Amino acid sequence: MIHPNQIEVWNKQLQGKTPQEVIAFFLNLFKDKIALSTSMGLEDQVLTHMVSEINRKARFFTLDTGRLFPETYDLIDRTAKKYRITIEVFFPDAADVEQMVAEKGINLFYDSIENRKRCCHLRKIKPLMRATQNLDAWITGLRREQAVTRKGLKTVEWDAINELVKINPLIDWTEQQIWDYVDRYNVPVNPLHKKGFASIGCQPCTRAIEPGEDVRAGRWWWENPETKECGLHKR
Repeated sequence: MIHPNQIEVWNKQLQGKTPQEVIAFFLNLFKDKIALSTSMGLEDQVLTHMVSEINRKARFFTLDTGRLFPETYDLIDRTAKKYRITIEVFFPDAADVEQMVAEKGINLFYDSIENRKRCCHLRKIKPLMRATQNLDAWITGLRREQAVTRKGLKTVEWDAINELVKINPLIDWTEQQIWDYVDRYNVPVNPLHKKGFASIGCQPCTRAIEPGEDVRAGRWWWENPETKECGLHKR
């Protein structure tokens, strides 16, 4: 386990560094014990480009919940081919999902926050635990600007749930900076972004947002903003 003081030291040491410098620092430090966790969203696509430019043999993984948009599956394939990388795909346990659906129904997440969190746990949290079991650190695309639940995030954090160092290279970037990078480097993105989908997760739990709405407004839109996390980034 990393001592809390070390997290603080890294945050001070990397203050003012570019995302690429942050990524390079930790790829060199953790070697094969670090991976980029990608949901194929805008931020993760930017990070995939950055990581592949530094080390194409670095580890990349994504979670297939079984309820993703067709466009997301297509993007996984296009991204792997464009950057000549391997994107490991982790699936939920079939028996877990079958039992949940038998007990609560196929679209249980609309009925209560408890049901929704159970679905997220089986389809995302448990696969994440398998994906990270041999890692010491993971890279994510979290930004402070994304949601009220992410305002206090730092570049480097200790993920007590997964017992990993969590690295957020884009923490201070704005949405405009993300799009500028996408345009500059021709980064492949989900075509749903052009149709008003700011944050894309599972198909039944994601909608397009209206002008002026928060970028996370389309995720679990029937819930309050304070509950809109699946648990992957619980703090």
